[in-house]
Amino acid sequence: MYESLKNKTVLVTGGNSGIGHATAISLGKAGANVVIADLSESKETEELVKKSGGKTIFISCDVSNDQQVMNLINKSIATFGKLDYAFNNAGIEGLSAPTHESTQNNWDKVINTNLKGVWLCMQYEIEHMLKNGKGAIVNNSSVAGLVGFANIAPYVASKHGVIGLTKTAALEYAQEGIRVNAVCPGVIKTAMIDRFTGNDEKVLKEFENMEPIGRLGLPQEIADAVLWLLSDQSSFVTGHALAVDGGFVAK
Repeated sequence: MYESLKNKTVLVTGGNSGIGHATAISLGKAGANVVIADLSESKETEELVKKSGGKTIFISCDVSNDQQVMNLINKSIATFGKLDYAFNNAGIEGLSAPTHESTQNNWDKVINTNLKGVWLCMQYEIEHMLKNGKGAIVNNSSVAGLVGFANIAPYVASKHGVIGLTKTAALEYAQEGIRVNAVCPGVIKTAMIDRFTGNDEKVLKEFENMEPIGRLGLPQEIADAVLWLLSDQSSFVTGHALAVDGGFVAK
């Protein structure tokens, strides 16, 4: 199904945990060359990608830092000779507080990682893809990019911004052979949700009840959507924000 990903070089930011981890392994199974970027220097994802049959490298990167992002793209190309696709996934949830109590430091940290980070990555990715004459990018937004959530204003603002960036870039490069889409996960069983719930079973149950499907999503279910959006199977899809959310935004 994903023959178009074989031997292609794919960058995954935030690749050492959660959705990024699952996506990197799935790309390896599809035969891609996987660039794993993260602040965490865990070797687990890299080893699992290799076991799956994919080629891979790990590059430490803070996506909010221009020089580090430039270095990430340059090292990726130096290693594999090209960059075909990218999943801009790195993100943080920040601290919970009503809008008037949210600190400037928290705002800056969340926006710089979740929104500026996606913008910086896209700049360098697109610059190279234009030279190739084709490419595909998937940006990780959220259902919080489609609807509002109380007490996490910076996160919601950042994820709405990611969708705006995605749609704008999709229009700008549609005739240059570059497709740009976003995936909008619902409540997914990741370390981020564990932090949100404090691993409290009662709170976790409340999150499960938010999903019409009656359970949390799995990282692999988002990875499957990302691979489809990157692959030629979605060749007529660009500028789309795909909700993979158990029916949450249908309510």
